[in-house]
Amino acid sequence: PRPCVKCKQGTAALIIRLGDPFCRGCFREYFVHKFRAMLGKNRVIFPGEKVLLALSGGPASSAMLRQVQEGLGRETAKRLRFIPGLVYIDEGAVRGQSLAQREQSLAQMETLLQATTFPYYVVHLEEALELPASILRPGPEGSSEPGSSYKEAVEGFIQQQRQEGAGDDGTSLSDLGTQDMPSSTARLPTPARTQELLRLFEAVETATAREELLQMLRTHLILQTARSRGYVKVMTGESCTRVAVKLLTNLALGRGAFLAVDTGFTDNRHGDVMVVRPMREYMAKEIAFYNHFFDVPTVIAPPLPTKRREKPSVHRLIERFLVGLQEDFPSTISTVYRTGEKMSPAPAKASCESERCLLCLCALDIAGEENGCCQGASARGCVCGQGRCQAGTGGTAEGPCAPRAESKAAFIPLLCYSCRLTFKELGPLATLPPYVRHEAQRR
Repeated sequence: PRPCVKCKQGTAALIIRLGDPFCRGCFREYFVHKFRAMLGKNRVIFPGEKVLLALSGGPASSAMLRQVQEGLGRETAKRLRFIPGLVYIDEGAVRGQSLAQREQSLAQMETLLQATTFPYYVVHLEEALELPASILRPGPEGSSEPGSSYKEAVEGFIQQQRQEGAGDDGTSLSDLGTQDMPSSTARLPTPARTQELLRLFEAVETATAREELLQMLRTHLILQTARSRGYVKVMTGESCTRVAVKLLTNLALGRGAFLAVDTGFTDNRHGDVMVVRPMREYMAKEIAFYNHFFDVPTVIAPPLPTKRREKPSVHRLIERFLVGLQEDFPSTISTVYRTGEKMSPAPAKASCESERCLLCLCALDIAGEENGCCQGASARGCVCGQGRCQAGTGGTAEGPCAPRAESKAAFIPLLCYSCRLTFKELGPLATLPPYVRHEAQRR
């Protein structure tokens, strides 16, 4: 047995890195400190703000929830000061689960969500078919710059607590949002809605595009929940391993210009709602040990069904490659992760709507392909390409071009390079979510 590298007294229970054996107590302190230090170092979550935790039931998001629960406890030395809420996206319909399996997974998740006493929202993936077109437009940006404004927010929050006597009546931040606790939302959508969603995914040509479509719908549902419920920040549970896989996956899918916003600690592309990734410093191994040692409950969802056993998608291929490489070279994941840390978010910023991708809201990274009148003609669906065409059936009069029937080619100028590759594999337009078609027609 080896002694703990920190306290020098306890017997080591695990080895995080080569030469770093920890006992259980020191490992717990290390894990908690890492989470709190990540939030304290960046200072993007202000006291009193409503923060929505996006939970999948997996190991990383469950560990994140446990950290938030303990950080909001009354006996915590340096308590977290934000007001949490929880959202769970039910994806059982597209993951091949039967009706009974979906009901069982929802019952397990609702048991976990109710035990936290936080307000929670269960959203089904079928609800993405009813999203408004405004979800594809960034909201007004708020003032969230760290520095003096953060210190002022802390002082104002402490004064407000003293005035309201929060310490006298026994209330805590974890109890502030329970008054608007929603009723049970585990009732499954109608079979017609589920079939419509399945037709959308069955029309997708490749498993890679199916993964990208699921990620887009999940993001839009979380964003809509945050906006409708008044949350200004969203916490997601991507681990360091997941971030490294996403870095190489995005490079393979042509999203190299947007690595910083797709994998960074903060993502401001939506304007009024900021996405925060506080678990990105944790390796999957650390999270697995923490959940095992301290009995953190998890609910594992099955992957997207596929007929191919090997290399089903770019996402799975890169994940297997990195995890396999990590076994023989333990610094692989951290090296990829640290390299991604050096990326700048500047290439993803767009100054106006015409320069912003319809689907991912990042800047259009296509230059020199559609310029001048050709771009406008393609976007309008002009047949002649000159901005004017024959009016009427006789062809005797000319006038401004009338938009032709909706076609996939008319969407292409509105998309960045990566979204174009995915969009070409999404099947016919009739199966696409209505909010995507409506926003494209508006633009």
